[in-house]
Amino acid sequence: MKKIKNTYKKSGVNISLTNKFVKHISSLSKKGVKKRKNSFNKGNIGGFGSLYDISKSKIKDPIIVSCTDGVGTKVELANQFNKFDTIGIDLVAMCINDLIVQGAKPLFFLDYIAFGKFNLNKSKKILKGILAGCNLAECELIGGETAEMPGVYSESKFDLAGFSVGIVSKKKLLNKKNVKNGDRIFAIPSNGIHSNGYSLVRSILKGRKINTLLKKNLLQPTKIYSKEILKLINKNYIHSAAHITGGGLIENLMRSIPDNLSVEIDLSRIKILKIFKWIKKSGISDKEMLKTFNCGVGFCIIVPKEKVRFISKAFSNKFKPYQIGKIKKNSKKIKVINKLKW
Repeated sequence: MKKIKNTYKKSGVNISLTNKFVKHISSLSKKGVKKRKNSFNKGNIGGFGSLYDISKSKIKDPIIVSCTDGVGTKVELANQFNKFDTIGIDLVAMCINDLIVQGAKPLFFLDYIAFGKFNLNKSKKILKGILAGCNLAECELIGGETAEMPGVYSESKFDLAGFSVGIVSKKKLLNKKNVKNGDRIFAIPSNGIHSNGYSLVRSILKGRKINTLLKKNLLQPTKIYSKEILKLINKNYIHSAAHITGGGLIENLMRSIPDNLSVEIDLSRIKILKIFKWIKKSGISDKEMLKTFNCGVGFCIIVPKEKVRFISKAFSNKFKPYQIGKIKKNSKKIKVINKLKW
């Protein structure tokens, strides 16, 4: 009886192809991909662990902050539109924007990419976006993992996860305990849907023709706010902050307010982006829009009223912060003034 030779490759996992990807990453690191002074990873690409010299951070009383996130079902649209070079920016942004909520300077980033069937060309494009995101955030990609998982994902499917670490001095740590009665709430504009609410977006898209402009808007990579926010933190202009992700503006903002204080928000001040007006036309209620999407507000900062005049200087015109509310002492945890202006 003839023996059947089973191999890992026949089961659907091609290790030699993923090894080629590791070599590609290694070659990139030698071709001038930005390295930070703290990097210990020269020649260590493909190792079992990644190294970072934290002793060079020169921060007194340092606290390490860590975050992990993904980009949700936005990966499905990347697949649908066959565009993979920006989804990595989203991955970095979702983690880095969480880090800076606590005032942390991003240090390094790691990624996890899982495929049903590994695709070298797709992987290189995803990596290109991740590296672009790390450069925007001024942190280093120091490691990651690529997995091929036949039977868990269909051949064309993939998923992404990111992991980031930052550092902040105890004196600069942003905390809701810092928030005071009379503080002002500023909205910082988003540049699109970012990476939340895409299951609802995909539901709306079913059976519709999608033009080039709409595709561009739907895959617009998430804005990374670290440079601007860290400038304000270094000058002690911020008491607290909120990254507006899943759950929307109000839910995420409330996570950054102490229990003894309340929020007064004027929804009519929100500068709603055109993409959200398009989504709204599909029969989505205001309540659902606010709960699911950022509606044009990607990040919020809570600022002492005496520092208000300094806030806009850190931002370009496109992302100038504007006041949408204030902190009060009130029996109601949140008071909403006016409705969204569509």
